[in-house]
Amino acid sequence: MKMRRFMAAAVSAAMAVGLAACGSSSSTASSSANATSAASGASGKTYKIGICQLVQHNALDAATQGFEDALTKEFGDNVKIDLQNAQGDSTTCATIVNGFVSNNYDLIMANATPALQAAVSATSTIPILGTSVTDYGTALSMDNFSGTTGLNVSGTSDLAPLDQQEAMIKELVPNVKKVAIVYCSAEANSEFQAQKIEGYLKDDGIAYQEYTFADSNDIQSVVQSAVSDCDAMYIPTDNTAASNMTLVKNITEPAKIPVICGEENMCKAGGLATLSISYYDLGYQTGKMAIDILENGTDPSTMAIQYASATTKEYNADYAKAIGFTMPDGYTAIGSDDSSASSTES
Repeated sequence: MKMRRFMAAAVSAAMAVGLAACGSSSSTASSSANATSAASGASGKTYKIGICQLVQHNALDAATQGFEDALTKEFGDNVKIDLQNAQGDSTTCATIVNGFVSNNYDLIMANATPALQAAVSATSTIPILGTSVTDYGTALSMDNFSGTTGLNVSGTSDLAPLDQQEAMIKELVPNVKKVAIVYCSAEANSEFQAQKIEGYLKDDGIAYQEYTFADSNDIQSVVQSAVSDCDAMYIPTDNTAASNMTLVKNITEPAKIPVICGEENMCKAGGLATLSISYYDLGYQTGKMAIDILENGTDPSTMAIQYASATTKEYNADYAKAIGFTMPDGYTAIGSDDSSASSTES
């Protein structure tokens, strides 16, 4: 297990941040309409919850909303939620969670992998729940991850079945000769997904090539290179790509490239199809785990990572029309999203 090396490096990063300025912050109390349900809580105690969200885009926003809704439904005004957004900066994540620890919050929800890593570095005692995290073993540098962390950490994963995503590529582009796999090299969970997809493509005799970018500044040139040498493109749940899908679409759509995305909001903003999960439901599921910890004293170290219960085949009707693509049966049409904000974790 590489956990000790990971923790030492992350702690050093967190200390270097010190008291630097955080991203946008808001303190959210629940609606008074939910006060009645608060009385139904076992303890009647007031809970302070800190949410560190890596970046603002549709998928992470939906997960945060689901989490908040689950808590306010259960506790009403007895839960005080401090939501802070790191604006895509991992260093700011460290500053935010260190503030939560200093204020002795009852629980920290970390939305996306860098937020989770920062939270784990900041505290070994306050319960931490992650969401929009693809693979916890990768995120926490744990070899032979078994489903529970053994730490003060649990949560939910946004991983849709990758074998089914690869099968979608074959279904949509049956004569595909080469797949471009595009993702941010700084996101470990994106690399995890890419490697899994590559294994399935290799087993089916389909050629592939990785095209990685270091940050949003590189996306345009990387995607332009990719479209010149592929029949289809796969983009996993990747926060940097998700926040720049309009830019991706502006390159792939004129080239008439079928783009299969890791989740729904990426597809809405600039892809053809996805095997989607509901990030709102994922966040709500995480909220129910938080209730179990706060009210029942359940130890997060023994709580298994949970996964979305259902997936849906979806496609962007506008993108399909723009590239002259006829979808097979079994796909649900979704509208395009002209904003560049979209998915996920990775």
